[in-house]
Amino acid sequence: MNNPFSRDNFSRSMEKTGPPAPLRKSADGAFRAGIVLVTMSVIIFLLTFYPVVKEELKYQLLPRHTDVVVTTREEASKQAQTGGKVSDNIIYPVDEDFGIVIPKLSANAKVIPDVDWTNEAVYQRALTQGVAQARGTASPGEAGNVFLFAHSGVDFYEAVLYNAQFYLLSKLVPGDEIDLFYHKQKFVYRVSEKKTVSPENVEYLTDDTKEKTLTLMTCTPAGTTFKRLLVIADQVENN
Repeated sequence: MNNPFSRDNFSRSMEKTGPPAPLRKSADGAFRAGIVLVTMSVIIFLLTFYPVVKEELKYQLLPRHTDVVVTTREEASKQAQTGGKVSDNIIYPVDEDFGIVIPKLSANAKVIPDVDWTNEAVYQRALTQGVAQARGTASPGEAGNVFLFAHSGVDFYEAVLYNAQFYLLSKLVPGDEIDLFYHKQKFVYRVSEKKTVSPENVEYLTDDTKEKTLTLMTCTPAGTTFKRLLVIADQVENN
């Protein structure tokens, strides 16, 4: 007698009709959920690293500022009034009271002064407004080291969000120019060296050098918090 509940009969039934409706619905639901999760992951990845890619493409595709003039609007106006030739390729700092311009990278940002680098809540808030000057370090024109940073140590997303101004610091080489503006006065620095250090390495923040130097710090690789990239520059006198 043919047993309708035998394994052979069940297999033949499955071949004809497919899996039961609840199983089909469960499989379809899992597939759709997987598609949604993959799509969301791709979107989050693109949104997170879009600023990094954008800055890299701008650097690669746009003309380099090799003959640019970096000055204040007041100085450019004075030069025009005295009959001097005003360059067609001028970068004005976004903040003349305390700002940084890196012509090679087209970086132009406000500097937030005297930021407590030991207080995460304080420096994260400052980094939403611009580049931060570490508390206790020198001001432009003074003997000592001016220490500026743009980084986040919380997660990858914040590292990208707050790192925008210094994404391309790794492109700088010895001899490149960095301009600081402080109380409407311009200070020119030349890059002397670069180095990568661990996040725990903070002795460079307490450097008591008598020279007039500048240190820029960012996270590296861009969009991560694994290491810190330092760009060190010396002030050019009589500028």
